[in-house]
Amino acid sequence: MIRNLLILMLLCSFWSCKSPEARRPVQRTSGSFIRESVERNKKIVEQEEAVITTLILQDSLNDYIASESGFWYYYNKKDTATAVFPKLGDAVTFTYDIKHLNGEIILSEADNGIQQYKVDQSNQDLISGVRDGIKLMKAGEVVTFLFPSHKAYGYYGLEDKLGTNVPVQSTVSLRTINSTENN
Repeated sequence: MIRNLLILMLLCSFWSCKSPEARRPVQRTSGSFIRESVERNKKIVEQEEAVITTLILQDSLNDYIASESGFWYYYNKKDTATAVFPKLGDAVTFTYDIKHLNGEIILSEADNGIQQYKVDQSNQDLISGVRDGIKLMKAGEVVTFLFPSHKAYGYYGLEDKLGTNVPVQSTVSLRTINSTENN
């Protein structure tokens, strides 16, 4: 009997020494959600660019420039005398508004007030289009930008004022540039 018990214990110890098996995932993802999201966003950008292009073609009063950052702009007031653009770390002061493409005001200059911003160094709550647009301006210039939603408020919109994925326009007045080289 003891002999049988020893044999049983020995067999149990051999079975229990089996290496652990990896658990299989409960659900396997195929990456289709990401692919679908990318395709959906491409279509949104394409539609917004078509709307902006139509608007540009209908506006014969202004000469639009396409930026490398994915938005369009024209000068309301251009400075041809100086060649100083804001650079990394420069402190700039400016005012801006946000409007629908049809000109309806969402945020006025008075709502936003005078903004102070360190170029590419501030965590200020500015849309990426305005941050990129300021770098294309000289002090004293006034520029109107047309931003697709991904350069503006994108998917999140703007608290009860602007829905999701809505292109906007913004008129920015760059007042001063305080260069870090002069400080």
